[in-house]
Amino acid sequence: MTVACTQCISIALIALAGSPWSYANETVRVFEAADSIEWERHSFTGETRYQLSEVDGRPAVHALCTDGTASGLFLHEDIDLERTPIIEWEWRVERTFEGIDERTRAGDDYPARLYAVDQHSVLGWHTRAINYVWASKEERGAQWPNAYQSRAVMIAMRSGVESDARWITERRDLRQDFRNIHGRDLS
Repeated sequence: MTVACTQCISIALIALAGSPWSYANETVRVFEAADSIEWERHSFTGETRYQLSEVDGRPAVHALCTDGTASGLFLHEDIDLERTPIIEWEWRVERTFEGIDERTRAGDDYPARLYAVDQHSVLGWHTRAINYVWASKEERGAQWPNAYQSRAVMIAMRSGVESDARWITERRDLRQDFRNIHGRDLS
């Protein structure tokens, strides 16, 4: 299991953690903003500017995209989903995009997203992904295939801008999501 994160016109702090009340022997791994700013950068088109900043008194990675840029920060790491099936992150979005259809290639753009990838380097067609996104207009909870990759599914965790542009914590059971969406029991 590989986890990758990308933010655009957002501020995000990413954490990967086990559920402390459900799993007695798990390992908790926390990624601070200073850690994630050092993750591998990958440009799809142009370059997003990433910088460490402080927002509402907490350290954050601030990502700023200009028109036509698309890139991300990636962490390639094996994760034991039997011990740590829960992924938790915080994000904050100040703006969303207008006039786009997020289900199309032309509209495949999100103020913030976090990828979780079950990657198979030898059998590439076995690779599957889940994209947790902060959507601009898709309803919260909506799921749809990625416009570029049929083996990736988008999940709208949030939609639009929160009225007070505050930090929001998200928590998902990655193992259960891969089981439900891709029919895979990852351990």
